[in-house]
Amino acid sequence: MSGDFMFLYDETENTKTRYVSFAGEEGRYDLAIITTDRFYGKALVLDLQSNRFAIIGTDDLDEPGYLEHVYRLPEPAADELRQFLHTLF
Repeated sequence: MSGDFMFLYDETENTKTRYVSFAGEEGRYDLAIITTDRFYGKALVLDLQSNRFAIIGTDDLDEPGYLEHVYRLPEPAADELRQFLHTLF
């Protein structure tokens, strides 16, 4: 390997990470929520149990089926997660 990479960007940024774990009626949620300037006001939300993540803002929360698809959750569990995430934005 020659090591000649064509970087599109290579930046370092300070971020804020919030770790939150909560239990609802549909299950337990362990999240890492990373706030950065990179995603235009959206947050990077990592589900630590499923190893799935998404860049989420209020518009994504209002998109039908988005959380169900991204985190592979049944609708009741996605609704519970959506309700919590709405408190962040």
